[in-house]
Amino acid sequence: MDREPSLKINRFTTGILELALVFGVVLFLIQPSTRATEPDEKAWAYVPALLRPFWHGKSIEGESVLFIRQTADAPARASVLFPIESIIAVRNSAGDITYEEGRDYEWTAGSRDIVIPAGSRIVTKQPQDLRRPAGSQKYMLTHRDGNGEILFGAKLEYHDMQTCITYTHEPDEWKGDLPAFDAAALPRTIGKLGNRQPVSIAVIGDSISAGNNASGFSGGPPWQPAFPGLIERHLAAVYEAPVQVHNLAVDGRDTQWALGEITAVTKVKPDLVIYAFGMNDSAGRSTEDFQANAKAFIEKVRDELPETEFILAASMLGNRDWITLKHELFPEYRDAFRELCEPGIALADLTAVWTEFLERKQDWDLTGNGVNHPNDFGHRVYAQVISALLIDLKKQP
Repeated sequence: MDREPSLKINRFTTGILELALVFGVVLFLIQPSTRATEPDEKAWAYVPALLRPFWHGKSIEGESVLFIRQTADAPARASVLFPIESIIAVRNSAGDITYEEGRDYEWTAGSRDIVIPAGSRIVTKQPQDLRRPAGSQKYMLTHRDGNGEILFGAKLEYHDMQTCITYTHEPDEWKGDLPAFDAAALPRTIGKLGNRQPVSIAVIGDSISAGNNASGFSGGPPWQPAFPGLIERHLAAVYEAPVQVHNLAVDGRDTQWALGEITAVTKVKPDLVIYAFGMNDSAGRSTEDFQANAKAFIEKVRDELPETEFILAASMLGNRDWITLKHELFPEYRDAFRELCEPGIALADLTAVWTEFLERKQDWDLTGNGVNHPNDFGHRVYAQVISALLIDLKKQP
């Protein structure tokens, strides 16, 4: 099955969708029910440094960029998150080509920009390459400026255009909120991990959590798992504890759907539930309903399993040029999650991280499908932010 945007829209249903939104029903979230499946891990090996929080230490591993030429004759360039001190490696996203400084790319110390000279082997594109004519794609992804549609990548289309940069960087003041480890926030889960006891984690969410556009999920090198699989491996490695992540996420789903999945969640007897929604809800669900659904979900799970703890993962941002999303809802949803936090319920604020990302980079640097999924780097960031609530930075590789 094609890996479509979580917000599934086609031209036949457009009129129905407009009517549905009037009544607060986001019908276009409904698509064939696809539970998350295990990624194809043919060649991917767990590397602790890849899961080290990007804000911790002086090096960044495999940050993704897409080199863009604004005109046919202009040099292509892209920006990384931090001022570069040294470049360790520049590779394609598959990881099987390493590029050469001078021949394939150029950079200046203290700058965040990397420039591609003539004759480089690195993939470069122009802005128009990331668009398609209106009506030419399976899904209606109208660009905000009305000039055609955003290019949709069902599997590895963006992955194959992007390049990965590993570098050391100079000190930099990060403006957005970052997670902080607090053993008292999730005491039962952290206690069991610290005592090397078995820990069961349930992930409930949409297509991001299901794994869409992670290379392993999409069947291509380097076959990296999506963030739930990364969290499982990282926690098990750091704590030397048996950790099992049950990924119950389904493409296209939202907080209303999750209320019908209580039995599926409690069946795996989770010590911790990672509740990750917002992308699909942001097509129109009110902040009040979003919070009420999350609160009801927590209460229903705890009616059966009173000791269960929760991480509420506030979503990454979707492409701001996609008109379907109500982008102002992302920070509102995050704040609604924050209001539910107490001992046993913690916030993983991907919204803040992506807000700062998009101050420093472009959406096309980070996207997996062009509109609302992360790429491999983004899935690693999801895992880093969530894991940082469970692992003291002193224990990070």
